Amino acid sequence: MVSGHAYPWDVLGDPGFLDRAPRRVTLAAAYHSTRAATPMHPAHRMVDARWAALYRPVREEAWKGQELRPLAPDWAGSPDAFGDAARLLKRAGREVSAWIVLTHNTRLGTLRPDVAVVNAFGEVYRYALCPAHQEVRDHAATLAAEAVHDLELDGVSLEACGQLGVSHLGHHEKTDGAWTPETARLLSICCCPACRRAWAEEGLDPEAVVAGLRAGEAPDADVLLAIRHRHTDLLRAQVLDAVRGLPVTLHAHPDPWATGPSPGLTPAAAAEVDALLVPCWPLGSEDLVRAAARHGKPVDAYVTVLHPMEPGAVQPHLEALRAAGASRISLYHLGLAPAWRQELLATAD
Repeated sequence: MVSGHAYPWDVLGDPGFLDRAPRRVTLAAAYHSTRAATPMHPAHRMVDARWAALYRPVREEAWKGQELRPLAPDWAGSPDAFGDAARLLKRAGREVSAWIVLTHNTRLGTLRPDVAVVNAFGEVYRYALCPAHQEVRDHAATLAAEAVHDLELDGVSLEACGQLGVSHLGHHEKTDGAWTPETARLLSICCCPACRRAWAEEGLDPEAVVAGLRAGEAPDADVLLAIRHRHTDLLRAQVLDAVRGLPVTLHAHPDPWATGPSPGLTPAAAAEVDALLVPCWPLGSEDLVRAAARHGKPVDAYVTVLHPMEPGAVQPHLEALRAAGASRISLYHLGLAPAWRQELLATAD
């Protein structure tokens, strides 16, 4: 099984998209800010999505009482860009899953730094909303519900259904490679007020925990991870309730400490969803597939055909991932790939 990822603006206004699209399309319904190339589109060459947006109408009745709410995108070309694109694809016989990014939102983290992830040095990760806050969980659940509202869809794909950490690839990022994996893990432990309260409820001294993290150690690591996982489980429970009835693919990582778009699996996560999508962009990702497969759910290997992936390496990479236990392949990305990489998408099935 192969699915291709796309944005609504890749579909709308491009009559040739259907000729290139596979039978299954994972289409962005709620997505973080990005500057996206559109090399195949007849009307434009890039889209500047300047803030995290819901690509559906932002209905007042759905968001009433919530300060954490999306803004409508003024670059999408339609007040219901996802709905319009999904309906077009469905009419053409495609299966469509809603790609929903939940806690990655720089605009809201800047507006409300009090609900964003904070490291032990008091530095706010404004791109990362912390699931320890009920407001954040409510926002994520409403976002998911509104993404699929009143549409015939074949599934949902949940990205950032948990906590993001210190790593944040973005414009002009200057932190890549600055820390060892161990240090990055410590810098990804959230120390926001809600997390500190949760530590105290478990008998930890928040000041001592923060002091330890600043010194480069986490003596109560198991408790800290269990608290993060509890908040992740609460977030996921609300989101799953909001999309009930649709098959759910969860972006996940077998490492329980992982943060980011594919957060670490909690002990309860795999049993509650229909498939696990694991990040397999680098060559040699077979161990991630094997580890995820141990949870007993179909494993979706997330693979890029974009730079720096060498064209000749794509097919051997896919074969290795399938041999390791991947039953599904998710290809990135139908709209971003230039003409000379489109054939890689077409030959992956």
